[in-house]
Amino acid sequence: MKTLLSHFVLMLAATAFLSAADNGPVYELRTYTAAPGRLDDVLARFRDHTIAIFNRHGMVSIGYWVPQDAADGAGEKLVYVLQHPSREDAAKNWAAFRADPEWQAVSKASEAHGKIVTHTESVFLAPADFSPALKAGSGPGAPRVFELRTYTTPEGKLPELDARFRSPERSYFVRHGMMEVGYFHPLDAANGAGHTLVYMLAHASRAAAATSWVGFRADPDWVTLKATSEKNGPLTTKTASVFLTPTDFSPLK
Repeated sequence: MKTLLSHFVLMLAATAFLSAADNGPVYELRTYTAAPGRLDDVLARFRDHTIAIFNRHGMVSIGYWVPQDAADGAGEKLVYVLQHPSREDAAKNWAAFRADPEWQAVSKASEAHGKIVTHTESVFLAPADFSPALKAGSGPGAPRVFELRTYTTPEGKLPELDARFRSPERSYFVRHGMMEVGYFHPLDAANGAGHTLVYMLAHASRAAAATSWVGFRADPDWVTLKATSEKNGPLTTKTASVFLTPTDFSPLK
């Protein structure tokens, strides 16, 4: 019975993800690894050309960041988020972008001395039902430090993790000075659909982030919530955190 129930929960979660993909909007988290010494060229191409061409083809730029730590690709990676009306529109948008004569000319010119991007990653995300609206703009105290966090759950545990975030975990983030940006689920199995929560927070500074997390983890309400929610086992098997600095051309700062 427990196995059947687990499969039923997973089926409901999968249905919710597919519905989100059909109804939109969907978000695309992209990570570019630059050729050695060429990150500035990648940033310049986005700043001077790429974003304007994205706009032309219905892709909404939410934010552009570079990692702060060497272990996460500082000095060699660009991380950004686009919004598309739907997954189908995303495919159409990219096809139109790649066929755009201006983009083809810009790409060729920027790679006259070799490719400036050596690797790209794309993860399509649907906003969780408890996610605040993700929109570009400057928050209080901008420019801020952003933190991209990824939680992997055991099989069948994502709905329970979502329930904990939905209420009241998110309120404890805010209580300790963290600013919510958005909460998402990957849409594709290869990227963790059905057992992954991806979310982004903003902090006034890296030092403020450290202080906020210490306060959060020591909060008696959080300690009680965590213990109660995990009485039948942990809700996460892996967590990852990447601190990001917004670029000068990022709409979200």
